[in-house]
Amino acid sequence: MSFWEYLGDRHQQLLTDAYQHVSAVFQCMVIATVLGVLIGVVTYRSGWAGALAITSTATILTIPSLAAIGLLIPLVGLGVAPTVITLTLYGLLPIVRNSIVGLRGVDPSLVDAAKGIGMSRPARLCRVELPLAWPPILTGIRVSTQMLMGIAAIAAYASGPGLGNEIFRGIASLGSANALNQVLAGTLGIVILALLFDAAYVLLGRLTIPRGIRV
Repeated sequence: MSFWEYLGDRHQQLLTDAYQHVSAVFQCMVIATVLGVLIGVVTYRSGWAGALAITSTATILTIPSLAAIGLLIPLVGLGVAPTVITLTLYGLLPIVRNSIVGLRGVDPSLVDAAKGIGMSRPARLCRVELPLAWPPILTGIRVSTQMLMGIAAIAAYASGPGLGNEIFRGIASLGSANALNQVLAGTLGIVILALLFDAAYVLLGRLTIPRGIRV
């Protein structure tokens, strides 16, 4: 069976796996973004706190993803739980780092001006600092998403959702008629989804970042 024939024969399963892959990555990115920005907001004013936050999240990336999922299986079981925890933790570093860099890069005179007109600390953060720090934060989100698209394939090891199941099935049946087709279908599917995600972030940036800040 050729690759194109395989796609035609298995398109329903591939679409289901692709949807689950996108859903898992998107939901974990939402969680990682909220946590990452919160960590950045809490730590960016302190040099040592910011360094600790970046170092801690960077340390997570030194753990092989397969090992991380394997260590979580005895604690939370198979399926969605180890996938969500692993992807969320692995997605933190670029968001935390870029949040801290972006917030520290806001012009202090703008913050002082907002303070001078009576804005409270939360108002300055939400209406001045975070909007100006949004471009680097969005860049961090883009980087995290690209990382997680690949890491999510490893979730199949723990019976997680996504196109990784197609890849693992192909690897497990190497030598059979459709083994290579399975690996190619899963891999190309992940690449295409990653490109679509990135295009969506480019569009989001154009819609949410004023032209003056983009330039």
